[in-house]
Amino acid sequence: MPRTRAVIFDLDGCLVDSEPLSLEAIAVEMRNLGIQDASAREVGERFLGVAMPVIVDYVSKRLGRPVPADFAQRVEDRLLASYATKLVKIAGADALLSGLQRQGTAMAIATGGSLRRMAATLELARLAQCFADTACSAEEVANGKPAPDLFVLALERLGLKAAECLVLEDSPHGIRGARAAGIPAIGFVGGEHLDGKRDQHAAVLRDAGAIAVFTELSEVTEFIQGHTQRTTK
Repeated sequence: MPRTRAVIFDLDGCLVDSEPLSLEAIAVEMRNLGIQDASAREVGERFLGVAMPVIVDYVSKRLGRPVPADFAQRVEDRLLASYATKLVKIAGADALLSGLQRQGTAMAIATGGSLRRMAATLELARLAQCFADTACSAEEVANGKPAPDLFVLALERLGLKAAECLVLEDSPHGIRGARAAGIPAIGFVGGEHLDGKRDQHAAVLRDAGAIAVFTELSEVTEFIQGHTQRTTK
């Protein structure tokens, strides 16, 4: 098989440990609308890795009426306010990215978050320089994950074929989207939001089509290095 020339990363839960903050921001705004039993756990189990419009549709159904037009904006404002003091990178993220840069492996982002959230996350985490022209948001495509659109956009910006890339994802929706685009995908279950259910979630990712699942980014580094060094046979 062709060697891997690029890695496409999901951002939240794979490079930055932001999912607990994101899920709680959504749950808080749901409770503010009157859905008193809304929880971060519920949101995570249903919508980890999907774009906000899908979540808005669900909230509307739970309410029995359309959500306020500024619901997504309020969620994002609350989330980004928390980033200033609470956003941290996944352990090993810097080492993984710097290693890929040294060996000449290209990198892209494919996130279900908005352009604003993606830009703020990359800047605050000091990752923006790694993805200057290859950061892709669900806002830029017709359909978010699990559709392949976002990954197809990443391939276009990388100028590479699907078989030349790997995807790193923490959600089954992302794994399915990558596979739908023809890109091999590996799973990651090291984020804080998966505490207490890593084995269960790893099985979900494998069922979605992940070719391997890891709990540490150091393990991801070793796996990717093996694929980037492989030559066609």
